[in-house]
Amino acid sequence: MSSAGIHSPTATGTSNSMADSEHPRLILHDFLSPDLCKELEFIHKSCSTIGYRENVFSTTLSHLIATNSPHLILPFLPIREKLKEKVEEFFGCEYELFIEFTGLISWCKGASIGWHSDDNRPYLKQRDYAAVCYLNSYGVDFNGGLFHFQDGNPATFVPMAGDVLIYTADTRNVHSVEEITNGERLTLTLWFTRDKSHDEDVKLISSLTKHPCNSSDTYSKPYLPFPASQNMYWFPSEESLKYQSGFDIRCGRLHVLGYQFCCKDARVKSSMDFSDILLEPLHLVKGNDLFDKEFSNILHLLQVVQFYHWKGPTELKRSEFKMEAMNVVQVSMSQREEIRLLKVESLKDEDLAEVIFNGGGSVEHDWVSFCDVVDLWEAYTSNLWDNLVFRLPDWIANQSIFYE
Repeated sequence: MSSAGIHSPTATGTSNSMADSEHPRLILHDFLSPDLCKELEFIHKSCSTIGYRENVFSTTLSHLIATNSPHLILPFLPIREKLKEKVEEFFGCEYELFIEFTGLISWCKGASIGWHSDDNRPYLKQRDYAAVCYLNSYGVDFNGGLFHFQDGNPATFVPMAGDVLIYTADTRNVHSVEEITNGERLTLTLWFTRDKSHDEDVKLISSLTKHPCNSSDTYSKPYLPFPASQNMYWFPSEESLKYQSGFDIRCGRLHVLGYQFCCKDARVKSSMDFSDILLEPLHLVKGNDLFDKEFSNILHLLQVVQFYHWKGPTELKRSEFKMEAMNVVQVSMSQREEIRLLKVESLKDEDLAEVIFNGGGSVEHDWVSFCDVVDLWEAYTSNLWDNLVFRLPDWIANQSIFYE
């Protein structure tokens, strides 16, 4: 695995070091390439769950492992290592740090946080430094959500995709994030610690050791994702026990892109909970067209759709995959009713889904391109899986996750 998606700020961007010892912070412009930002956006929009704050969604590395997508941690690894080097170099603590947390976090309309430091709770005192990598741009992909420091310069950071903001996690860098007014502000956030007992690698390796990817057993398509508990996907979270209002965020993301779905078996039993249906084989629907290919569950379907919206516009021209005959059929009357019933259950408030995921982005859909993307997703995913299986024994032996 290469680190081609990570730029050297001294070569392709700018590095603004804030020498103020009272409020030490570092800005790296154009640190991440546009395509790497888009790849991480694809992972987040395919895999995220309800986050730790209102109107916030997150994708952690441990969650990827738990939902049978451990291979998707690989694109994070070069970034983690390069950022760790930058933090150690800038703050003069070479070889002293461990990565405490790595996660994708998106803030949607209404999300905000007041003045705080990142170590402001007893259970967060291990955090020494933070790095916030912006995967999309202010004024283009979202409005509001600017990062403000209480003291020192810059007082406000206006990000573009690929920029990184690094700062101490203590009271020297108290900050706030203003309310998101539109769109989805997407970041990759890391915290670093000097406390080895909080080393994220050790915890991740423990999970990977127990995962089927560390087994000698062979399965057909072992990389197919499997959803976590339904309550992790229901927004707002306080409605996740009754499901009387709100929406399933996986179905919400499909909805804002203009997609629906139905079961392989065109019968929706009234006794079957919709959350169980989402674990069953599904077909993708766009308008009156049904793509007559099975997806193993809602996460599999969502991953392929989001992959299409990442790769479709650019990669298909370079695709070496030969398009198979399309298998698109018209939605039947019984399927139309099933689609309606599933939408009623999974999108109790579709207007809210459109508000929260406004600006979700879209590409012009055509089934010819989508057929190719299904093959591209298979190749991308199986390659990452094989790469993970190859590397895992060394990670376990060294109790450290690395990519070189």
